[in-house]
Amino acid sequence: MQKSRFYYAAIRIFFGMCLLFTKTIVNADEFTSLQKEAKGQTVYFNAWGGDAKINSYIGWAGKILSKRHDINIVHVKLTDTASAVSRILAEKVAGRSDNGSIDLLWVNGENFSAMKQARLLQEQPWVNSLPNWRYTDSESLPAILSDFAEPTDGKESPWGRAQLVFSYDSARLDSPPKSVAALAEFITKNPGRFTFPQPPDFIGMSFLKQILLELSNDNQALYQPANDYNFSKVTAPLWRWLDSAKPNLWRSGNTYPKNYPVLRQLLGDGEIDIAIAFNPADASAAIARGELPSSVRTYVHDGGTLANVHFLAIPFNAAAPAAAKVVANFMLSPEAQLKKADPTVWGDPTVLSMPKLSKAQSKAFEELPRGIATLSDAELGQTLAEPHPSWVPRLEAAWIARYASGK
Repeated sequence: MQKSRFYYAAIRIFFGMCLLFTKTIVNADEFTSLQKEAKGQTVYFNAWGGDAKINSYIGWAGKILSKRHDINIVHVKLTDTASAVSRILAEKVAGRSDNGSIDLLWVNGENFSAMKQARLLQEQPWVNSLPNWRYTDSESLPAILSDFAEPTDGKESPWGRAQLVFSYDSARLDSPPKSVAALAEFITKNPGRFTFPQPPDFIGMSFLKQILLELSNDNQALYQPANDYNFSKVTAPLWRWLDSAKPNLWRSGNTYPKNYPVLRQLLGDGEIDIAIAFNPADASAAIARGELPSSVRTYVHDGGTLANVHFLAIPFNAAAPAAAKVVANFMLSPEAQLKKADPTVWGDPTVLSMPKLSKAQSKAFEELPRGIATLSDAELGQTLAEPHPSWVPRLEAAWIARYASGK
């Protein structure tokens, strides 16, 4: 009886391996056909264009894809991803079901949720069929399957990881505040030395969520859809914090930097003492470029900071969906992920699983320079999950109503 169980178990394992091997061959064959179809196509890649190092990285990827696959990438530089989502929605309303203006979109959070609900994405799941998907591990990084608590359902490909970090000049500030309570005290004692990007800027909104997560007594509500009752109740501590801080913010809270590169410049110019970024390597990269003094260091709050994964999505009416998938597959490759993780290039943490890579590939990641101001994985500590995307538009509208234009 024991021998029989082992025999049938072995048979199941054997056929399971055969099925996996067959599926890999089928996916490889399908992707080869996809590459042939993609040849000569142009991909209009809509992505935020507010950071020179990111723009440069996309340009590098474009040159590789042009040479290897005869795919032309046109980087459409966005100031706000929501504008691209609105354009896709307008095309759907107008009946433009194919030959759309956007082929690939850098997206996450509320924008992905809005696209999913409005059925603006490719109908069939496609991410799991990418050959380079095999280098990911959703068990060790479940965030590649859930975007701001919204299941991705195979309709967006992970591109990079991010965690909110704070930067300060150690030559001017000995001990930075490591909680929002301590930050409130710092702002009161140091008028004009702190600010944040103006919402709806992504970093500005992320900072609001960081405050909310730290102050909320009912964090679980933040991972459920927002409604009129729970929004008012849960966000009350956030507005009290901001009301108290506003008079002592940079320029008395009557104006705000438009994005985090501008905020980073204010730190470099000595106008403020603390900056915020959603990339642990951002300060090190800025030091290497001469934009920040070498005395700048980064830190996180003791209770953890906001973290997420960002993705690439293909609209339902993309004119070049085959080429867009080839681009997404390349962006997920060890080669492209290694380049992007290099702090001298971008410094964006990889979504790949080191045990899934070859020894040479994993060693290359291990040997990347961390940078003088970049925290170790241990120092980055615990992370805070993104709230449900329904909280974001409500937060944005409420902040604008209360504080925009010097209100």
